[in-house]
Amino acid sequence: MASIFTKIISGEIPSYKIAENEEFFAFLDINPNAKGHTLCVPKKEVNKIMDLDDATYMGLMAFSKKVGQALERAIACKRVGMTVIGLEVPHVHVHLIPLNEMKDATFQHKVKFSDEEFKAIAKKIKAELA
Repeated sequence: MASIFTKIISGEIPSYKIAENEEFFAFLDINPNAKGHTLCVPKKEVNKIMDLDDATYMGLMAFSKKVGQALERAIACKRVGMTVIGLEVPHVHVHLIPLNEMKDATFQHKVKFSDEEFKAIAKKIKAELA
């Protein structure tokens, strides 16, 4: 059965897409730790990061770096943190989280945004990728 991220990639479930290429997809986390919290995933559904082949692993890191650099330009923060964590979705995902305080990285501090706010955030980050 396809993961929720595979359904997002295919367009079956809507998302606030940030970037996409042939192998990877980035979108805003809908339960974010901070404004701009973005997920980068391989389009190939693999459960654990350590199970990725070397080329996909390195490609995911390069894609995440590019998205993270745009995120840092778009969203005021001290830095963008990166983590691979979570058991909820059996599909590798890299969290890119704008950090101003350590609590932004704890996954216990969540922020809420309206649909319009999410759209504006995504647009701002995408503009930095151009």
